[in-house]
Amino acid sequence: MRGYWIVGIVLVFASCKTSKVTTDSGNTYQNYREDIQLSSLPQYPDYTQQLNESSRANLTSSDNTVDKDLNQVKTRLIEKNKSEPYYSGYTILVYSGIDRDRAFKTQSELNEYFPDLNPEMQYQQPRYLVKVGKYNYKFESQKNFSLIKSQFPTARIIQDRFQREGFVTPLEKDNAEGKN
Repeated sequence: MRGYWIVGIVLVFASCKTSKVTTDSGNTYQNYREDIQLSSLPQYPDYTQQLNESSRANLTSSDNTVDKDLNQVKTRLIEKNKSEPYYSGYTILVYSGIDRDRAFKTQSELNEYFPDLNPEMQYQQPRYLVKVGKYNYKFESQKNFSLIKSQFPTARIIQDRFQREGFVTPLEKDNAEGKN
């Protein structure tokens, strides 16, 4: 056991090293010189003229290519949208409930307070819905919503699906031809 103590003490003293303070007066680097002459630096070719010429040539061709691609995508989206009978949007729901008389009263009050808006009533069993407007984006409905909210505090903006104007579903087409 005593041997361990001696080894431990020797290790402690051996690990303690005296620190040496170094002082540089700056004289060491006083005669240092770096050669920064153009002959010692690497030479790179000047690409600005080539870059300007190639960017002018690519600008017109890439613009036409991108425009052509965008027009094709836009045409495909328009055709796809025309083929779908419904689109998603937003409407202002003023009343939702099972009281038929209350729904008609709400619709007539909307016509009285806001004659320029066209409220419509829908019946989704077992409830009546009084809605105003068909908006593609929520922010489009904000102006009318704030007006309606002043008179009808329970009004809210909801997501809805609308049938495209002029789109005739196959069932409507058959009924129009007299096939029931």
